[in-house]
Amino acid sequence: MPSNRRRGADNGDENRAAVYQRAMTSPPAGPPASPPLLQSPAALAALLLMPLFFATNLVVGRAAVAAISPWTLIFWRWFLAILILLPFAATALVGRRDLLAKNWRALLVLGFIVTVLCGGNVYVSLQFTSATNATLIYTTSTIMIVVLDALLARRPLPPAHIVGAVAGFAGIALIAVQGELGRLLNLSFNIGDLGILVAAIAWAAYSLMIRKSPLNALGPVPAFTAVALVGTLLLVPPMLWEAAHQGHLPAGAMAWTSVLILAIFPSVLAFILFQYCVRVVGAPVTAIFLYIMPVYGVVMALILLGEQLHLYHAVGFALVLGGVILATRPVNQPNGGPAR
Repeated sequence: MPSNRRRGADNGDENRAAVYQRAMTSPPAGPPASPPLLQSPAALAALLLMPLFFATNLVVGRAAVAAISPWTLIFWRWFLAILILLPFAATALVGRRDLLAKNWRALLVLGFIVTVLCGGNVYVSLQFTSATNATLIYTTSTIMIVVLDALLARRPLPPAHIVGAVAGFAGIALIAVQGELGRLLNLSFNIGDLGILVAAIAWAAYSLMIRKSPLNALGPVPAFTAVALVGTLLLVPPMLWEAAHQGHLPAGAMAWTSVLILAIFPSVLAFILFQYCVRVVGAPVTAIFLYIMPVYGVVMALILLGEQLHLYHAVGFALVLGGVILATRPVNQPNGGPAR
């Protein structure tokens, strides 16, 4: 039976990584022996590329929604991603169809969260806000996992976690009102920022739901594929509605290239690299490298989209990233052991 020290550390690591697909896998029996990163170029490359691939969703998505209707974009993104994943998952899905049928309600809820709230809703929101804002706001989903987990378990948050949560939410507010406190007093928010906030909360809820889901018995790739498949079916009605109301279909090489990038990099490769990193270097190291994701997102938005970085972005970034680190770190008790 693991000690309190080990259990507390594992819980902290699980909370960090859950936001970015860690919740899709059963926790490993024990942390793997982590090779020195400089002696493992493949592991180091995977750790650096993984958060970059996750960050491409908001940046490429922000550019794509200018030419492709959001629900059409998210449908084709996941449709192509499923075509890539099915060869690796089909055998398990067919072999465990009894498990899928038994958990069809959970699949509907999880699929709705992944593709509708955290998919189509995000692309709709990107029509009204910047990729920089979206990246920084979405980063706080890690904090929300910690807060929601504590609320559901009726467990008090340690002081450091409370400070981290307050700092992170203060960063969101600062970014959402663009540094103008008058907007906060007048409750004047950008609808796109609010939509991204809804997606961040939804992803936190998804991470907590999937962490102990019976679907994990399928294995990480089949479970993820099953959720994505059901979620893609839920995207058909809004996609058809857009088509009937003069929605913009992907047209031309650039539009389809954007869809393909979204299907491959944030949908498939980021997930695969995440599983590889957890297996090779362990969840703690993987979680630390995930902190690079907002840096990648902001830099790409500045370079590729020509977005401007303001002082409130810098202050908000410091609050959000500092809050994430504080809210997800294991906290030592007075006797030296981490808080449970």
